[in-house]
Amino acid sequence: MSRATRLARSLFAVLLAGSLTVLTGCTTTGADGDSGGEQQLNPQADASQFPVTIPTKFGGVTIEEPPQRVVALGWTDAEVAMALGVQPVGVADWLEVGGNGLGPWSEQTFDEAPEKLGTLEVNMEKVAGLDPDLILDTRSSGERARHERLSEVGVPVVSLPEDADDYITTWQQQLDMIGTALGKQDEARQLRKDLDAKFDRVVGEHPEFKGKEMVLASRLPDAWGAYRDGDGRVEFMERLGFVNSSRIERQPGGRGFTVPISDERLDLLDADLTAVFLIGADPADVTGDPLYQAIPSVEKGNDLVLADQDISLAFSSNSVVGLSWALDEVVPKLAATLGD
Repeated sequence: MSRATRLARSLFAVLLAGSLTVLTGCTTTGADGDSGGEQQLNPQADASQFPVTIPTKFGGVTIEEPPQRVVALGWTDAEVAMALGVQPVGVADWLEVGGNGLGPWSEQTFDEAPEKLGTLEVNMEKVAGLDPDLILDTRSSGERARHERLSEVGVPVVSLPEDADDYITTWQQQLDMIGTALGKQDEARQLRKDLDAKFDRVVGEHPEFKGKEMVLASRLPDAWGAYRDGDGRVEFMERLGFVNSSRIERQPGGRGFTVPISDERLDLLDADLTAVFLIGADPADVTGDPLYQAIPSVEKGNDLVLADQDISLAFSSNSVVGLSWALDEVVPKLAATLGD
């Protein structure tokens, strides 16, 4: 299987709320799996904040003391932990962005390469062999079977927030949960404050965004879709002043935060701004489509095809790290698209 095919499959699963399968494997920890449990990998954690109990979809999770050996499995959990100053010993490389679970927008680097635990399929034997004292899984499919398998390792598993499902964990929830689990509440609050301030600054600089109707479309090799309220991409744009298309919000069907759009109904993609995310598709699949070209907003030049993979992934990351980078990269493109 080519890397492009693997990437397309991963993108489809995360961006369209696919399910994650946890492979069956050994869940006991042996001597060979102990790779230095005494090493202080979280030395700046505030021990006075422990024990702490974090509410999750599967009940309260109590962490007795600052964790040192953290495994980060949820989409963008690793980069959030890194931004808080904690280097996971194991990561799930969502979307294969770089082999270590970090997007190109992450400024931090590992001192020691983490164990790669898979992408959509997590190797449970490797997880157990790392002798972790905390598993982060704040953004995933939210399936009980997955949580139960991870819990067999015998350490706290911080899963999705209460009532969450299908990767719908906001960046604020993710940051708060991970910050609390790691004893880095102060750092988490500062990161949130900084990103909120950046959003406020951008909004002030671009009053032309306010009230503009948008459609955020997805283009797969053989299908179209559109995102609706509850998705991080929609939230990002709404923070900038845009409003999601009411016609998209009324569409039936779909799952989670996306709805399918047939070729015959591409007129539904018409809005003040039409932005297209590529999921295993080429830009030419969009720009060369006569039905797409006939959309009124496209005819006016008010469309934006996010052909740059890094920008599209940062936009979609919905993490405090990725969103900050996306503001720098996406906002100028939005302004140029809506310019006279």
